[in-house]
Amino acid sequence: MTRQYDVVVYAATSAGVCAAVAAASAGASTLLVEPGRHLGGMTSGGLGYTDVGDVRVLGGMAAQLRTDIAEHYGVAPGRYAGPEPHVAESIFARWLERAGVDVEFERTVSGVETSGTRIRTASFGDLEVQAGAFVDASYEGDLLALAGVPFAVGRESRNLYGETFAGRREPVPGRHSMPEWVSPFLDDPSGLATGPLLPQIKPEPMVEVGEGDGGVMSYGYRVCLTTAADRIPFQRRDGYDPAHWELGRRLFAQATEVLPAGRYLGLEQNLPGGKADGNSLGPFSLSVLDGAAWEYPTAGPALREQLRLHHLHHAQDFLWWLSTDEGVPASVRDELQRWGLPSDEFADTGHLPHQLYVREARRMLGEHVLTEHDLVQGRQHPDTVAMGSYHIDIREVQRAWRWVYEHPDPIGMVVSEGYLSVGVPPYEIPYRSLLPRRDTVENLVVPVCISASHVAFSSVRMEPQYQMLGHAAGLAAAMTAAKDAAAHDIDIAALQQRLADAGQVLRLG
Repeated sequence: MTRQYDVVVYAATSAGVCAAVAAASAGASTLLVEPGRHLGGMTSGGLGYTDVGDVRVLGGMAAQLRTDIAEHYGVAPGRYAGPEPHVAESIFARWLERAGVDVEFERTVSGVETSGTRIRTASFGDLEVQAGAFVDASYEGDLLALAGVPFAVGRESRNLYGETFAGRREPVPGRHSMPEWVSPFLDDPSGLATGPLLPQIKPEPMVEVGEGDGGVMSYGYRVCLTTAADRIPFQRRDGYDPAHWELGRRLFAQATEVLPAGRYLGLEQNLPGGKADGNSLGPFSLSVLDGAAWEYPTAGPALREQLRLHHLHHAQDFLWWLSTDEGVPASVRDELQRWGLPSDEFADTGHLPHQLYVREARRMLGEHVLTEHDLVQGRQHPDTVAMGSYHIDIREVQRAWRWVYEHPDPIGMVVSEGYLSVGVPPYEIPYRSLLPRRDTVENLVVPVCISASHVAFSSVRMEPQYQMLGHAAGLAAAMTAAKDAAAHDIDIAALQQRLADAGQVLRLG
């Protein structure tokens, strides 16, 4: 049996929740379909320390979330960088219930039926749904791909859009860079003799600087940690292989100084309840840099699950290695042993997050491709629906190696490549970047895998931006369904007015 709704939203990321709530609040019958068992994506899945950027652009439902978090804890808005994961999910659940959104869990999109340039039916296993408008709020862009919408994956060359920061980067010294003289070779710590590579190094050679290679930013798990008395100690996983961590031992052996343990994981107690959001800091971290993420965006379900487990096991094993291995300085081990997993978070996933941090996957090729130029120049648009402000923030793309030509013989060295952080002024995000090209699909709005270059997307990808874009997408989808029109033909001024009435910031000054 086929169910019918005005609006169907795929994936209960924070963008998906906001889209569904916005559509339902606008009077549309709305279904939110989530492949997993939880609401909120990364906002409730480990990324508690939320990167905001310029708070002046924070509006609409993103600002409402900030207010609700503050009210929950009885503090001023902004007192905490983010909530505890279970608190974020509870707020989202309350929003959905209050708006009257139907929610289906554990249903992955499996097919899309189109008629001309309109999606008629989307299938989620044995559930088929017809709707006037659809929103793909997934991190991966699976619904848009099944609908035949063109997309890009990974880094483009500098030449494609004329972007200074596009393409493969030249490794340079920095906080996220490997120190000099770390050998990539398994059997030769001197780096002189070619042989098998150590684990955790991407074996394929790097392309030339500035060229595109399809590489995506590294993925990982943002773990929630605590020093509470009832914490769950890190455990040695069945299948843990000490040899897998030899590169980390060499890194510590080569380091000129040992940093406080918190610098390797971001263990400032930055969340309420004495908890911390473990982040990927430094050249050897929770991020997986062996190239596994490059396969993920277009992989099928079976391979995706293998890659997810690869990243999950990395997180588990990294915490165990960093807190127990004799190759790790004692000061780091001792401090890490004070920490563990919180007993009141992620109970159904072994107290590790339910969401893999997919920093980027597909990016739609839509009506307007947002590029570095839009951001750096702070360009204005007539159809702005939200603003961004966070740095161009490209996380490491790969851990590779190269020959360094020293006298008398070249030496192999490990390099971390891809990291870049460039400040930008507040910038406008046009509605056109949420739309497929009209000649492909006309009743789909995309607030996560938006039409943007790799460089521009690295700024847009922050959760507050997703929330604001989800808000805009939900309203646009409701207007599309109400008029039985193309999403491209709705009244943009009316959409902008509704957003502004809800507190969305569309322009500064």
